[in-house]
Parts: sequence; structure tokens; C-alpha cells
Amino acid sequence: MTVLNDFNGLDVMMNVVIALALIAAPVAMWHAMLYKRDPRAAMGWISVCLLFPIVGPALYFFFGINRVQHRAQSWRDGAYQRRFVNFERGEEPLSDIPCNQKSPADFSCLVRATYALTGLPLLGGNRVSVLRNGEEAFPAMLDAINQATKCVDLSTYIFESNRSGQAFTQALCAAACRGVEVRVIVDAMGELYSWPRVSRRLRRGGVRVERFSPPRLISRLPGLNLRNHRKLLIVDGQLAFAGGMNIGDRHLVTLASNKHPAADIHFQFAGPVVAQLAMGFAQTWQLATGENLTQPEGGQAECGASLCRVIVDGPDFNLDKLSNVLLAAIAQAEVSIRIMTPYFLPSREMLAALQTAALRGVSVTLMLPEKNNLRYVHWAMRNMLWELLYYNIKVVYQPPPFNHSKLFMVDGEYLLIGSANLDPRSLRLNYEVSVEIYDQVMACELEAEFDDRQSSSSVVTLAELDRRSLLARSRDAFCWLFSPYL
Repeated sequence: MTVLNDFNGLDVMMNVVIALALIAAPVAMWHAMLYKRDPRAAMGWISVCLLFPIVGPALYFFFGINRVQHRAQSWRDGAYQRRFVNFERGEEPLSDIPCNQKSPADFSCLVRATYALTGLPLLGGNRVSVLRNGEEAFPAMLDAINQATKCVDLSTYIFESNRSGQAFTQALCAAACRGVEVRVIVDAMGELYSWPRVSRRLRRGGVRVERFSPPRLISRLPGLNLRNHRKLLIVDGQLAFAGGMNIGDRHLVTLASNKHPAADIHFQFAGPVVAQLAMGFAQTWQLATGENLTQPEGGQAECGASLCRVIVDGPDFNLDKLSNVLLAAIAQAEVSIRIMTPYFLPSREMLAALQTAALRGVSVTLMLPEKNNLRYVHWAMRNMLWELLYYNIKVVYQPPPFNHSKLFMVDGEYLLIGSANLDPRSLRLNYEVSVEIYDQVMACELEAEFDDRQSSSSVVTLAELDRRSLLARSRDAFCWLFSPYL
């Protein structure tokens, strides 16, 4: 009788599994067909669901649904996007552009395009400082936290528990103890890079900490694949830090005990643009908590010569804003485009835009790390570099240490900096924040630094790529297949 009951229980379980497959697989296939904008991606997910009717829909739910709807949309017009219509659409670009926009004469078209995408004005009177590596960035950030009197807002992807992480933890807890309102957002996946988790110690020190999209059965945000990659520090609404630098010893390149140093460039901002960066943090906080932060009234006084504007990007109503700004900037270029990035897996549209720019006579240079911290990404990039070299785009490998910097420079005046890499994860899946800067003096400084690094870099040639063994080519091509999620 016991054996018979076991067989009956197994039969019921199999019937449930079959019923779930008959329901889940068609629903996932329908969803992919309706919402995926690339027919190849749609066919891929449909094939996965057909071949694996149980695992396929689960994979699609966690990794294929790349669009979030949330209440932050009410900040703009009080309206929510319509269900079943606007699922993978970003916010509609503006058509009415104010005629009094500040604009460098040679970049008026780009200024207009970015305003149409973001709805944010280009703000003058900002002071921007370049901070190289943790040796310069961390003391400036810690000093700002230690002098805070009202509020400190910090968003980061990785917050390590080593010496640098402990210094930030102590400064944040001390600020909270003296009555400063301290809010910290740490990505739940990025936090796993170090142990013990700093969020526990911060909470014990009176700091309000939120883990962004932690893995739960019921979560505020769909999909484990959508991560918060924004790096922001806002102090008293007057001073801000942004760029690509996480918090940890990895960015201390002169530290003898650092076995895997990561060079990087961070930026300090003062002036009116700080309010736009604070808005970027507020959007991230709303995503993580559901709470709307009150934006401070008034603006910061002008204190510098840089024109700046913030670009907030993510798989929500901000979808595709950064990628479209990049395409507009490439189209605007007349003399040069210089790109420094650790990960370069561009969309077909961006690849074609760079090829077209090179055909127009624009000097296009791409600087990548010679030794990448993610070897599979390095291999995937090698599989597509020939498409750049074939169009006389210069590609160079920068020698160690691994360079995590993200710089996009056009014509010696336009800079785009921030947390985003030029790959599908940053431009389609992650929450990112960037700042465009019009400043000839700063652009000249960074282009000179770019050229100096280029002089010590090795040039990648088409012949070199063609000489790869069949085994290496196959490995690179296999990794490239997974480039949308690397």
C-alpha cells in the first residue's frame, strides 16, 4: 500500500509539472514574441521555451524580462505607462525644445538631442575636478562625508569590507551619530564581492541601508539580471561625486598588498548639476524602497566654467537614453572620438555609427585593458574587434594595471563620464548614471592623458586577430554568443 501511495503521489506531481509546462511555456513564448524588439532575441527565447518547457520559462522570467515599471514615472507627468503596450519602451522624447538652451556653437544638435531624451537642461557654472584612483578619490569623498551637516546619500555597486570599506563605514556611521541623515544603497549582488557584508555594520551604526533588488521569492523588481550599477555620493546637496569607482581597496593602485589593482577615474562636482545628480539618487532610492525623497528647493550657486547635464539610464522609463545620447554624440563628431572603457561589446547600431564616423574621416580610437579582470569578456570582445579594425578604427591595449575607467570624448570639448560600460549589460540591463561635460580645458587635459597612455599601449592589428588559432577563435566566438548578458 505504501508503494502504491508513492506511485500515486509521483503521478500527481508529474501531472502538475506537465500542467505548469503547458501554461508557462506558451505564456513566456507569447511574452517574448510581443515585447522583444530584436527578432533574434525573440526567436532565441521562444526556442529555449520550446526545447525546455519547464526550465526555459523560468530562465526567461529571471533573465529575459528587462523592463521595469515603477512609480517614479509619476514624477514627470503623473501617468503610468499602459500595460501590454509600452513594456519595452522608454519615455517618449520631447518635441518642444526651449530656444534658450545653453549650447556650445559646434554642439547645438547634440545639446538638443540630449534635452529631448532627458528633459533636463544643460547647466552652466559647474566646477568639475578629476580624481584619479582611490588614492585621490577616497580622501576627497571621506573628507566630504566628515564635513557633512545635513545629509549624505551614497549609491554603489560594490562596497568592500577591507581597509577602504571600513574607512567609509566609520565615516558614515560617525555622520549618522552626529545627526546627519545618511542613506546608503548597495546592490545586493555587488555586495557579495566581499564578506562580511558592510550593510550589517552600517545598520548597527544608525545608517539607513537598502540592498538593491535582493534575491527573494517576491521582490519589488522583476529579474535577478537588473542591477544597480550607479556610483553616486551626494553631500548636503552641495557636493557630488560620480564616475565608475566602487568602494574598496581594489582602486588603490599603489597599495603593495593589492594583488589585482583597478585603475579608475572619478569626478567631483559642485554647482547647479549637483541637483540633477541628487535626482538620480532619489530615483534609485524610490526603486529600492518605494519612497519618494523630497528634492531640495532652490539651486546651487555657480562656481565654475563647465557645462554639465546628467543622464540617468535604466531598464524603466529611462530605457535607451544613454545609448541614444552616445549615438547622437558619434554622429556629431567631426574631428575625433576617443573611447576608454574596460568592457566594449557595442550594439550593432553603435558599431555601425562608429564605422560610419571613421568613413567620414573622424579619427576614432578605442582603448581597452590588455589584461581584463573578466577573461571571458576579453575573449568576447576579441571576436568582434575586426569589425572596427576593418574600417580603420584604431584599437590599443593598455598595459596593466587593469584600467576600469570610462571616458567618451568628442572633438576636444565634449566628455561623457559615469558608471556605464559600453556593453549590453550597462546599456540595457543595469541602472546607470552618466554626466556629459562641455569643457575645453578639462577635455584637453584628459585627451592629453589619453594620448600619453596610448603611447605606452600596444596597437591591435587585423593580422594579429586573423592569426588566432582555430581553438582560440572558437573560444572567443562562444563567449561572444553570451555578450548580451556578460
